[in-house]
Amino acid sequence: MAGEEAQAATTELPARTLTGTVVSSRMNKTIAVEVERLVRHPTYGKYVRRTTKLLAHDEHNECREGDTVAIAECRPLSRHKSWRLVRVIERAALS
Repeated sequence: MAGEEAQAATTELPARTLTGTVVSSRMNKTIAVEVERLVRHPTYGKYVRRTTKLLAHDEHNECREGDTVAIAECRPLSRHKSWRLVRVIERAALS
């Protein structure tokens, strides 16, 4: 019985994943991803676009600015970085 409780306590929740656009890849092994969401205005009821910029860990420096990526929540890797790159969904066109 005690083993089942300990095992249930150690099971991890599925990581929260978000999709966004890379806005900066100038840092070593770090990318800045802009995630857009819709929020309902409290008074008028209109849905307004809000953006959040998150820092994510890019182990192999594979992302470029403009790429569409999927990121997942993870343990804190630094003061501001608590997300990691899961995959590159779409590459940005070279200009």
